[in-house]
Amino acid sequence: MLSAPAPSVPSEDGILGLLGRHFPNTHPSLLLGRGDDCAVLRAERPLCVSSDLFLEDVHFRRSYFTPEELGHKALAVNVSDLAGCGARPLAFTLCLGLPQWADMAWLDAFFGGMAGLAREQRMALAGGDLSRSKDLHISVTVWGESAHGTQMDAFLSRGGSIPGDALFVVGPLGLARVGLAVLEERGRAAMEDWPAACAAHLRPEPQVGAGLMLARAGSNARPPALMDLSDGILRDLPRLLGLSGELGLHGNALGAELVLPQRLLHAEVLRHAAETGKNPVHEALLGGEDYALLGACAPDMLPALHAGIPGFMAIGTVTDGGGLTCNGEALTGLRGFDHFETAPEGAGR
Repeated sequence: MLSAPAPSVPSEDGILGLLGRHFPNTHPSLLLGRGDDCAVLRAERPLCVSSDLFLEDVHFRRSYFTPEELGHKALAVNVSDLAGCGARPLAFTLCLGLPQWADMAWLDAFFGGMAGLAREQRMALAGGDLSRSKDLHISVTVWGESAHGTQMDAFLSRGGSIPGDALFVVGPLGLARVGLAVLEERGRAAMEDWPAACAAHLRPEPQVGAGLMLARAGSNARPPALMDLSDGILRDLPRLLGLSGELGLHGNALGAELVLPQRLLHAEVLRHAAETGKNPVHEALLGGEDYALLGACAPDMLPALHAGIPGFMAIGTVTDGGGLTCNGEALTGLRGFDHFETAPEGAGR
């Protein structure tokens, strides 16, 4: 370790002991768990891996997050990446930078929130690191396996869309954006009037079951293109279609004609837009941190996917020649959130 833990915790070993009470140290995917220099994985199938940073006052504010919610969300945003690959979650590592204020009661609650989701997804904590830091820093790495097959093509990826494919989402659009806005304005008092929106921001539920079902559907047909929807449709749809520097498989840039009627949006998204004088469809397109799934598939797959996947919504068609439209409107004046740009008006934090 670079330095000793904060005086508000008894010792590094004390934190590790607390971890041990929340997270079992054995799992079918681990040959050797926590407590050695490395974990040893049992990999009978290809593994997919993803990492995310979760930083105070960049990704969250402690002023309206409980420690349980922070623990849940720090793991959930990573598990959502596994869902976007159609993978079954297996295990994760956790790295924590702890400030002076962090005490054992806070850590107990934080680990409890994370462990609840880990149990739900049958995931093991394989290891990680602890350090002192000025602000709270959380870094999680997750890995998962294919639920069927032993080759790379058992996972879903962003590529492979062709003109005429149906575009779809699984999960609500723009709801977490509303939650962020009202929590920033009113703190946790906003939960009374905006319960669903606040829950969407504070405790997102990764769409693992839907990802597995989509991967299974793709094993008997041309696999859907799929990704985790974390930066909003306006940022993520071009990535799905290869517009962020890539070309479609047929050699020409792809585009999309979205159809997103207001009836597909959550009532709290519609109410917030009415109260703030905003276009609810634009808010849904801009909304980041939905942790829904965004994908494209052959049109003949739609009936089965509608019937089998809760929250599945067809939202348009992949087109040839580039360009994005929604409800007949060209989407040229709207931009989603980017950490490395000055946030445009209406973008997430």
